[in-house]
Amino acid sequence: MMPIRQQIVAVTIAFLILFTILELIRRRKLREEYSWLWLVIGFIIVLLALWYDLLVKITALIGATIPISTLFFFAIILLLLMSLQFSIIISKLTNQVKDLTQEISILKSEIDSIRDRT
Repeated sequence: MMPIRQQIVAVTIAFLILFTILELIRRRKLREEYSWLWLVIGFIIVLLALWYDLLVKITALIGATIPISTLFFFAIILLLLMSLQFSIIISKLTNQVKDLTQEISILKSEIDSIRDRT
């Protein structure tokens, strides 16, 4: 069982994180395509803060020795997955910028040729 003071702090921080996520979505600072991921993460944080025994069971299931190592393990996996997702998005945006640049060059060339004819 988690000591009550630690549980109060954990639950308070978890709800602050969840509130921050919801506020960012409401103000449209966090795009909808990413909001579901952050909402799931926020709810998992709240769930683990309220239900410490679940964290202990997950720790035993993966063979870790202490619950905090389980949290760090999943946090690292989450950060790796988010980095992969952002790398994919950056690659897609890079290709879009290249395509747009080429299209603008073609259009500029056409405009210049039209100006030269007149």
